[in-house]
Amino acid sequence: MNTKRQTWLLNRRHFLRGAGTAIALPLLDCMRPLHAADNKVLKPKRSVFIYLPNGVNTSDWQIKEAGPDYKLSKPLASLEKHRAVITPFSGLHHPNGLGHHHNCQTIWLTGGKIGPSERNTISVDQLMAQVTAPVTRYSSLELTNQGGALAWNADGIQLPAQHSPGVAFRELFEDPKGGAAKQRRGFQRRGSILDAVLEDARSLSGKLGSEDRGRLEQYLTAVREVEIRTARSDKWLDTARPKIEPATQSRLNRDISLQMLGDYLRTMYDLIVLSFQTDVTRVATLTTGQEGQGPAVPEIGVKQDRHSLSHHNGNPELMGQLTASDAFNLAQFSYFLDRLSEVKDADGPLLDTTMALYGSGMAYGHSHGNASLPLILAGGTKLGLKHGRHVDFNRTKEFQGYDKQTGVHFRPVNEKARLSNLLLTMAQKMDVKTEKFADSLGPVSEVLA
Repeated sequence: MNTKRQTWLLNRRHFLRGAGTAIALPLLDCMRPLHAADNKVLKPKRSVFIYLPNGVNTSDWQIKEAGPDYKLSKPLASLEKHRAVITPFSGLHHPNGLGHHHNCQTIWLTGGKIGPSERNTISVDQLMAQVTAPVTRYSSLELTNQGGALAWNADGIQLPAQHSPGVAFRELFEDPKGGAAKQRRGFQRRGSILDAVLEDARSLSGKLGSEDRGRLEQYLTAVREVEIRTARSDKWLDTARPKIEPATQSRLNRDISLQMLGDYLRTMYDLIVLSFQTDVTRVATLTTGQEGQGPAVPEIGVKQDRHSLSHHNGNPELMGQLTASDAFNLAQFSYFLDRLSEVKDADGPLLDTTMALYGSGMAYGHSHGNASLPLILAGGTKLGLKHGRHVDFNRTKEFQGYDKQTGVHFRPVNEKARLSNLLLTMAQKMDVKTEKFADSLGPVSEVLA
């Protein structure tokens, strides 16, 4: 074997062919050039963010013990088999989100300050996507079952999200109607329009006042983003999409009613796993319900939406149903971790190279308390994360701000324990070159290996 010439090297887009099908291989060592061992771009690093709306039943959710010898609470029991690769957090918060019920989902991944004269800022997933986009067909994947995406671009504009698993599958893995040539003509027309817009805008800029020039620059930023995405999409037209085996295609290429929430969520999770396995993207977000709504779980007898259950006013029956909904949603997340653990590429299980953040921008939904957010970080051990303990920032000083319900905070116990610190930590592990994100004060050392 001539290792210098690397004649044994397989193309990254190599397919197994037979019986009229073509199945994409995962990333294998024989697809990686010899110099790739030191090339961080060629070694996939992945992140996914999953949002649970309207907080949780904090009385049952709260973990009582800090450190490695903690016991998972009732809603988190399904994660017991994954405790070596998860870190539950208590006490993290967004300073800009305190007391603002309707903005908590909007700023969950941005830490932005939203007001009458202020726009949202870029979300951490899109910072990551700027790093990974040059090597993947899609810069990021946005999924939701209600409402909009968690993702916001650099201009503070919310990205669109797909709610249908079948449509998402077809967009990711099926060739567009009319073929590549028709799509390329569309890209070229779009490019011509963008060129004309930019030329007119430049001639107009010198005639505007300072405020109007600022608004025009924001618009041009959005136009440039479209231009970059169009150019990248055109480049990928000559690269075959991964071909998926029929059984997987049949399972994922379908529409599913929210009346079967478990089936719906597991299908969305499978889509994310397949997207990471085939390397069509390395960044994903999933909204499992819109703030102020949140799906019911009729398959286990929970007939009210999560928002209604969160305003339980201490009613034991409603609180019990909210706990059941919490436990059900966490069981689906546990399934996602199962799949990431089972599916492998050249670097081992996908979970080792995937960071997954699960949680909510609300804690105690009944009174809109969000000073101690329910959050779980999983995976990413080969990216430099360590797990196996409950990190409780509420234990750094004397408890304060409690409701009568256990574990409810109306003010942060530790003002420096900010969710943006954790988002900064994840961004840096995805090779985002920054020392600060939103109102962060530094990375979270407790999860650094």
